[in-house]
Amino acid sequence: MKFYLSCVTMAVLAAALQTVSAAEITGKITLKGQPKPETPIPLEGTTCGPVVPTAFTTRHYMVGADKGLANVFVYIKQGAAPAPATAGEPLLDQLNCQYEPYVMGMVTGQKLKIRNSDPLLHNVHATPKVNKEFNFAQVTKGQINEKVFDKPEVLVRMKCDVHPWMFAYIGVVDHPYFAVTDKDGSFKISNLPAGKYTIEAMHLKAGAKQQEITVTGDEKKAVNFELEVPAAP
Repeated sequence: MKFYLSCVTMAVLAAALQTVSAAEITGKITLKGQPKPETPIPLEGTTCGPVVPTAFTTRHYMVGADKGLANVFVYIKQGAAPAPATAGEPLLDQLNCQYEPYVMGMVTGQKLKIRNSDPLLHNVHATPKVNKEFNFAQVTKGQINEKVFDKPEVLVRMKCDVHPWMFAYIGVVDHPYFAVTDKDGSFKISNLPAGKYTIEAMHLKAGAKQQEITVTGDEKKAVNFELEVPAAP
């Protein structure tokens, strides 16, 4: 019994040390170039007109302080071993006739909660290229459905066929080492084991860039990217 308890104690301590010594990646994604102005979404004559309190636009390029670019999916593209999610079940909401968040991430096999917070009909249509497509209606306010993506895919498009401006994008990976940039373009990836990795920053319009990084067990590493507005065709 004493030997067993000793082994258990050592295993717990080893796991704790691994968590404490895990690396942390922080950085900022900036945008080079001047994107076109966002397009207003006309709501008159739609079921959303009486419901949405304020007008809104497309969200192709959300640029904040110091050219920081929001809604960039940053993740370990190569080198990370498969690992379970470390956060709770992610939520994709339909609120004021928009998907919230616009860009998000999750782990393969993790349950995705999809909620309708509007008092009107939406439908949820996933159009993946690798995972299984699904399409279902959410009729009532507060309705929640759960779905799972089994395979890694960056990015899975979600749309509402009732309201053609409604889109969201989900980065599905097989580990929890990912983040989405905030309004100022900043991100943080925590608890990354020591090793050599390829990290990628993916934006829907500005494309993707990669870097090779090596981190030690307790390193705090800064990794920045500059993405560029594509040249007009």
